[in-house]
Amino acid sequence: MADQDLERTLWAAADKLRSNMDAAEYKHVVLGLIFLKYISDTFEAKHQWLADRAADGYDPEDRDEYLGDNVFWVPADARWPNIRRNAKQPEIGKMIDAAMDAIERDNASLKGVLPKDYARPDLDKTRLGELVDLISNIGFNQPGHTAKDLLGRVYEYFLGQFADAEGKKGGQFYTPESIVRLLVEMLEPYRGRIYDGCCGSGGMFVQSEKFIESHNGRLDDLSVYGQESNPTTLRLCKMNLAIRGIEANIQLGDTFHQDKHPTLKADYIIANPPFNISDWGGEHLRNDDRWQYGAPPTGNANYAWLQHFIHHLAPTGTAGIVLANGSMTSNSGGEGDIRRNLIEAGLVDCMVALPSQLFYNMIPACLWFLARDRAVVSPPVGGPGWGFPGQTQ
Repeated sequence: MADQDLERTLWAAADKLRSNMDAAEYKHVVLGLIFLKYISDTFEAKHQWLADRAADGYDPEDRDEYLGDNVFWVPADARWPNIRRNAKQPEIGKMIDAAMDAIERDNASLKGVLPKDYARPDLDKTRLGELVDLISNIGFNQPGHTAKDLLGRVYEYFLGQFADAEGKKGGQFYTPESIVRLLVEMLEPYRGRIYDGCCGSGGMFVQSEKFIESHNGRLDDLSVYGQESNPTTLRLCKMNLAIRGIEANIQLGDTFHQDKHPTLKADYIIANPPFNISDWGGEHLRNDDRWQYGAPPTGNANYAWLQHFIHHLAPTGTAGIVLANGSMTSNSGGEGDIRRNLIEAGLVDCMVALPSQLFYNMIPACLWFLARDRAVVSPPVGGPGWGFPGQTQ
């Protein structure tokens, strides 16, 4: 199958099997199976390599051999050939759930991450078996590809397609790749601590990893921190990062009311918080230490997000934040005063209005680029005199 056709063909087939199942629910069924196929393929490749060298003292049943190569250990009953052989059995849902349980049990980093509801009565087992057959066609050990990169392509494409299918709700877990890439290329997160307090499915972290690899950097030089309030989205994120071997401290909880990284000072913050949230509980946080530049209105969380991220910036930290376009001009609830205070404090490097209809929620969006110490931010081509008051050239 040609590279450019792989994702589209798989998606068309998978979506055909969706029947009357909601996309928000179906994505966990599909992405969980894709993840299981990937880790099984990766395990089998390593297992075969060790078996071929058994005469030299290698043991394919030695778990440490897999750990050393960041390969997940997959118990015999959880391996994909066993799942595929039983795809047409009525008990296939129970078998997949048992496989997910076994993998979590033997891999501490996946504890509580994998979906385990394939046996539920409302999931059509005939269609589930057909989905297993479909995903069996993805060969993650194809010549010319690394398993991780091929899976990453399929996984990201499916995330985008599910976000499109879900419409407005899709924006809660997925940011269009073009926007993520722009943010990462602007901030250049080579080394240090990167943070996203509303990390969704982890696209900001994945793109940062791609940036480092494309510039011949070291992944070990970047420490990843995140938080997500939706438990199912958190599992998507952890699977997405596990696929790529990205070690991260991702926590579950409401970022405003249960900040799980209270002392973190990040070198890079890249985030796409939900736009214009009115029920964020701001009335309970009127005197919060984060509101150094003014208390945000209780009816809109945009400036609460901005100040939360500023609070977490290191002394030379930079941030790229996606917000609703109205955040650049709004004056209600004191937002205009907060914006003025941020600019006069020299924190706003620039704002960028984005083209319309880029986002699944259809709300016009913009980018805020922030910097604690703008003397360390490279000046743009415009030369002296460019920028907001207080900018150091």
